[in-house]
Amino acid sequence: MADLLRLLEDDNVRVWLEQKQAAVSESRDNEAVWFIEEWEARSRTRVNALLAAVPRVGNELSRVVSAVRQEAQGSGVMPSALMFAIIAGVAFGTEWIFRRSVPALSIVKSPLKQTYTEFLTLSIFTATVAILFFLFAWPPLMRVVVLYSLVALIAWRLATALCRIALAASILSARSYSRIRIFVALLAATMACSAVSERLAVAADVRSALAIGLSIPIVVLAIAMIWRERSSDVQSLRGRISRAMGISGAIVLWLLWCGDFLALFWLGVMLVLVPRALSIADSLMLSFSPSRSCGRNLLDPKAVLLVRGTRAIILIAAVDWVAFVWRHSFPFVSGEVTLIRTIIAGAFNSVVILLIIDLVWQLAKAYITRKLSDVGDEGTLPSNALARESRLRTLLPVFRNALAAALLCVAVLTVLSEMGVKIGPLIAGAGVLGVAIGFGSQTLVKDVVSGIFYLLDDAFRVGEYIEAGNYTGVVESFSLRSVRLRHHRGPIFTVPFGSLGAIKNASRDWAVDKFRIRVPFKTDVDKVRKLIKEIGAQLQADPELGSLFIEPLKLKGVEQISEYGIELGIGFTCKPGEQTMIRRKAYAMLMQAFQGNGIDFAQPVVQVSGDDKETAAATLAARLSPDKAAPGTASPA
Repeated sequence: MADLLRLLEDDNVRVWLEQKQAAVSESRDNEAVWFIEEWEARSRTRVNALLAAVPRVGNELSRVVSAVRQEAQGSGVMPSALMFAIIAGVAFGTEWIFRRSVPALSIVKSPLKQTYTEFLTLSIFTATVAILFFLFAWPPLMRVVVLYSLVALIAWRLATALCRIALAASILSARSYSRIRIFVALLAATMACSAVSERLAVAADVRSALAIGLSIPIVVLAIAMIWRERSSDVQSLRGRISRAMGISGAIVLWLLWCGDFLALFWLGVMLVLVPRALSIADSLMLSFSPSRSCGRNLLDPKAVLLVRGTRAIILIAAVDWVAFVWRHSFPFVSGEVTLIRTIIAGAFNSVVILLIIDLVWQLAKAYITRKLSDVGDEGTLPSNALARESRLRTLLPVFRNALAAALLCVAVLTVLSEMGVKIGPLIAGAGVLGVAIGFGSQTLVKDVVSGIFYLLDDAFRVGEYIEAGNYTGVVESFSLRSVRLRHHRGPIFTVPFGSLGAIKNASRDWAVDKFRIRVPFKTDVDKVRKLIKEIGAQLQADPELGSLFIEPLKLKGVEQISEYGIELGIGFTCKPGEQTMIRRKAYAMLMQAFQGNGIDFAQPVVQVSGDDKETAAATLAARLSPDKAAPGTASPA
């Protein structure tokens, strides 16, 4: 220990350590520059290795083919190609027999019927291949060749089934269907050849050169597909640019793959394929939805679950695969740059979390919207069902807004946590800020709390007519802080909950309406009672007004004896909000009934009297009949 301390005190050693520390610090500061240079060196090394491996491809293939053939001859079995052809032929024959023997399905929708048929026959095909493969005892090398060839065949068969389903749903054209089948066949054959070469111990550089050579037809076919697909829009500048970008993108992706930049290659592939896959999946899932014919896909939770769930599965699978590739082939994610690694990993995890939260929100929103749209006609619902529907129409929008706010907060906090941000201080700070805002905005807190208690007390609902202080109107909507009232003359009042006070609700259960009429003293009250009873029966028999009555129109009795006549009280009980229309109809029918039965309404009468009896009699006669004045009586000047 003493020698070590003595060595550290040496000036030369101290200078050397400081230089090393500065060099390490400089390399850390210029890490991005070194990273670019490393990529350049890696690319140059890869190109040189591929060029050197090209002359050895033929020898390696001959060696592998010879080894597999000798193993087959030594084991007394047929060649691999012949065994593969036999298994594939038997599987296709079994599938053809099954297709011809299965009776036609009684399914109206063509995509659903095609899906059922394709996946059922695909299961038969796969099961036949598996059974035939496991029936034989394969030599080691031959087993690898046949196994990966059969896996590629099943993958091609699955892609064919999906293309047929898309073709039945009119999402894919017949020409595109043929090209995609050829493209998938070449891709599956190339991947199977690469897997077999790796398992048969072919050199890595030779295997890469062979894979690049086999990928050239795939790239050419992809370019041809882009050229043909966008040839119809080539007359416009936008179409030309789109086609040029598509072809350039295919070439760039192929070069990235050839250069072994798998992280960027798979990211580009997902950026190209995922939007197209999402569009096709949406069309397919909507074609399977039972509500497609009635055009209510956005309101059906099952359709939302089908569409959004499929989208989430596709996106999560794509994100997970890109994250897996980046984790194993991209230095930024492998641990060299901590900040960038944390951000990229957090972005991948955040996408999954946001997709799950979006799925929950879309399901909840679809369910709430469906419930709000299913509210029945008020005139056809019983009172208890009407009350339940009205309460749902009132509370569900509030619940939807609260759920949106809660999910948004959860999403933000979760994304920040995945990005490496410590959310504990944020939550604590938000709590302190909330307390401060609460003290500073007591009126706002009062409005929110009052609104919560109004909703808990079920004081009013959307569509009800209420009176609160100086405000009257129909409840149109409300937020966490205020309620919107539509006055019967048109204006809208936006009233904070804290300013409402006592609520007078005129739209609950039933309404009693009373009004008075004045008749002369000599009127027969019993006759009036009978007439009003007949009018009440006629109103109840009215097809428009009859269903609104709870108790019929009837005479309550003599309410008051006034100076000019008798005041009679009339009343009825009806559904809330309908009393004005019934009262107007009753007024019209009372006037007609009284006029037809010689009953008058009482009117004020002024009598003028004096000392001269003849003058008084003449005045009375003139009032009763102005055109027939008493003879010899002069009109007043």
